[in-house]
Amino acid sequence: MDASSRIEALEFKCAFLERSTQELSDVLARQQLELQQARARIDDLARQLEALDAAMEGAGGPTGPRVEVPPHY
Repeated sequence: MDASSRIEALEFKCAFLERSTQELSDVLARQQLELQQARARIDDLARQLEALDAAMEGAGGPTGPRVEVPPHY
């Protein structure tokens, strides 16, 4: 294998690695966005759950672990 073909092989590998790195970077950026959206949704759901829990407590309804399971369970 002469120097010219070795350089060509290295350039090919370098181009492949650059393309792979860019693809991985794109995937990572997309996953970060999805994670941020999921965290925001979880926060919204937690706030809704707290509001429902407070509303049930204010209405005198059962909440939390104090809810008794019917005997047939």
